[in-house]
Amino acid sequence: MTDLNKRVIPESELILTDGRIYHLNLRPDQLADTIIMVGDPDRVAKVSTYFDKIEHQVSSRELVTHTGYVGGKRLSVVSSGMGTDNVELVMTELDALVNIDFDTRTVKDELISLEIIRIGTSGCLQADIPLDAHLVSEAALGLDTLMSFYNWKNDEKGAAIVHAVAQQLQLPFAPYFADADMGLVNKYGEGMARGTTITAPGFYAPQGREVRLKTVNSNFVEMLSKMELPLSRFTNLEMETAGYYAMAHLLGHKMVSLNALIANRARQEFSSNHEMAVDGLIRSVLSRL
Repeated sequence: MTDLNKRVIPESELILTDGRIYHLNLRPDQLADTIIMVGDPDRVAKVSTYFDKIEHQVSSRELVTHTGYVGGKRLSVVSSGMGTDNVELVMTELDALVNIDFDTRTVKDELISLEIIRIGTSGCLQADIPLDAHLVSEAALGLDTLMSFYNWKNDEKGAAIVHAVAQQLQLPFAPYFADADMGLVNKYGEGMARGTTITAPGFYAPQGREVRLKTVNSNFVEMLSKMELPLSRFTNLEMETAGYYAMAHLLGHKMVSLNALIANRARQEFSSNHEMAVDGLIRSVLSRL
């Protein structure tokens, strides 16, 4: 079996153009070791407007990066677009920017562990959590197949949760379960609601929404919200967190996901001022760097 850490990575597997990684279009010097991840590319500027200084602004498709300083702290804010397919791409390229020598196309001897904070939005499953509240995800369940393509192993706790959910929803595939970095949970999530996030591979049927098409299981959101877990309950639904947590574990990075809960699925409500809720979350994160 080939040791991937000792091989020269082929040009077709890691695509570089003029010293920049292919999709993010970044050079290694343009990325900080602390990264704020957002989904919406327009949200990048809403974060960097609070920077004291901006060094780099790079965009490529929906992937936008601003790197600069808040006080003496250097950080990057990067957009991923939506879904765990984009998460896999972005996390792989962020890791390559700090842990691959672009000249030799080999893995560096000393690896860097990035600190990554996701600022996102999601729908809340629990009626008692207020609309526009901020929530930190202590763990996440992936209802997508991303980890089927990696050597991912659920721990004992995760395996029990995955088995229970798969049985309850009669899923034809195996979900996965991944934890946040608890140091970052405590640092950035102090005073916030805490819970376990469900990551879905879509916005409508995979999150139990029906517009013109019926879902396979029309009450699965209610079922999940009432499931008893050996940790915090399922609190919210979105499209990225489990992918981030699993990729961070595999690559050796520290990751936490924070959400503004702009919809309440249990009460069928949507925020009338969600931009303010997101801005409050941005300012909270920047104050805790």
